[in-house]
Amino acid sequence: MLNSKQRAYLRAMANSIDTVVMVGKGDLDEQVFKTADEAITARELIKGKVLEASSLSSREAADQIAENIGADVVQVIGRKFVLYKKNQKEPQIKLPK
Repeated sequence: MLNSKQRAYLRAMANSIDTVVMVGKGDLDEQVFKTADEAITARELIKGKVLEASSLSSREAADQIAENIGADVVQVIGRKFVLYKKNQKEPQIKLPK
């Protein structure tokens, strides 16, 4: 679980990263979960977007993906969301206490 200082730090980092997960009209399937899991394992912090054709809200998609891959939802704004999961083997992001 992230505290507010850690969330703020991750939100600032997320401003400069590209969107890697797209949720479209097919909604959430195994391919979306697999893509998110691979990306978050490599980067620890990923940004996703829910397209207008999707029947899910950004919050619903972020919560479902985070639950499936074991990540934390950092933020949801509009149609975009940010997820964080610490890489246990090779951590890249050092969070503030």
